[in-house]
Amino acid sequence: MTDNGVTCSMSRSGNVWDNAAMESFFSSLNTERIGRKTYRTRNHAKADLFDYIERFYDPTRRHSTLGYLSPMDFERQAQVA
Repeated sequence: MTDNGVTCSMSRSGNVWDNAAMESFFSSLNTERIGRKTYRTRNHAKADLFDYIERFYDPTRRHSTLGYLSPMDFERQAQVA
């Protein structure tokens, strides 16, 4: 990592919650979209991930931590309140 100018980010020792949100997202991504797919090119993979995040995960997928609202619906409700 150092050779490529990347700084390793580690969670605090013994704190499982440091990365819980990202672990949950990657679990959903794997289960709902990429689980057994094989992409022909990097561009196909990038396009599919973009589609998952921008057209499904953020706008329409309901999240239990948001009271089973999509992030967009949650934000709309928060602006009204």
